[in-house]
Amino acid sequence: MRVSPLLTHGLVQAKHWFMHVLQLGPYPPPEGGINRNMLAIREELFANGHRCSIIATSRSTRVTPEDDVHHPTSPFTFVKRLFTLRCDILHLHVGGDITKRIMALVFLCLIAGHGKKILSFHSGGYPTTKEGKAARTYSIRGFLFRRFARVIAVNPTIAEVFSRYGLEAKNIRVIYPFVHCVPDAKVEPAPELLNFCDTHSPFLLTVGLLEPEYDLFMQIEAMEKILRKSPDAGLMIVGSGSLEADLRAAIDSKAYKEQIFLAGDVEHKVTLHLIDRCDALLRTTLFDGDAISVREALFLETPVIATDNGMRPEGVRLIPMQDREALEKQIEALDERQRESKSVKSDDKTNINAVLRVYEELSEPPAVAGG
Repeated sequence: MRVSPLLTHGLVQAKHWFMHVLQLGPYPPPEGGINRNMLAIREELFANGHRCSIIATSRSTRVTPEDDVHHPTSPFTFVKRLFTLRCDILHLHVGGDITKRIMALVFLCLIAGHGKKILSFHSGGYPTTKEGKAARTYSIRGFLFRRFARVIAVNPTIAEVFSRYGLEAKNIRVIYPFVHCVPDAKVEPAPELLNFCDTHSPFLLTVGLLEPEYDLFMQIEAMEKILRKSPDAGLMIVGSGSLEADLRAAIDSKAYKEQIFLAGDVEHKVTLHLIDRCDALLRTTLFDGDAISVREALFLETPVIATDNGMRPEGVRLIPMQDREALEKQIEALDERQRESKSVKSDDKTNINAVLRVYEELSEPPAVAGG
């Protein structure tokens, strides 16, 4: 007996329905925690047979044409793309300080976007800001945030802020933004990266934007004392940003400039190899949240030395903000045998799957005719 194609299609739809998710947020390069989260969500949506489009909300340093990835060049083209892209779920990702520009972006998504609206709030430092402390129900921010069907907070402290903005508990989800991934064995860092890694001990790594809040000049200055005790030490700085020229000048002014490698943007799959191979990941910040690179390093059993921001996960070696002497002491105390004692790991996509469950809560499968 031959089965009708229409009936077959209906049976497939009954078993699994397809969503179109539109994500809005920064798109790499430069690499960052938010766009890593977005790309992990997109990859998992693809793996489950769904469609995922992206509209970049910040300027990428390099634009490579990709299907369903849009880079608006003006506010007009942004609004036009937002209005014309039909989707089941619109997922806006924001982080850092919540500026007027970000609130304008929130407003535009609410009035011009399609589908059920979700907001992911990645700014771990926001609860400590003046605006975060002043969060209240009867405010413009509270009014706009309550228009979202769900808000995803990347830690419980942020969730508490949204409660004070008047959101019901059922509409807030605490989902950490990181994915535990082991380095891909088929990927190998470029020879110059590998050479620096293999010829320096301890091999120190910092991953982030080249911006003032990452306090990178302190790391450069700290290398002077580190090299007195460990002449083969090396510091690699991965990332890009507004301070690149100034950092390069600071490095070139040092007698030990060959011991510091300003690597620029590096693909995340390569960065994971560097995090796995380094003797310590450094995260010295003036303003920071729950950094994804810190979580990745801890998962890979790489020591992390980081500024105490009040929300670091267990296992991080904490130092006070802008304390160069404390940074130097923590680096000097590193165990050279750490690399050799790591256990075997496997990928953990628990957090990404939690995001997809939120999508499924809000997206109903189509009815099957005759059902």
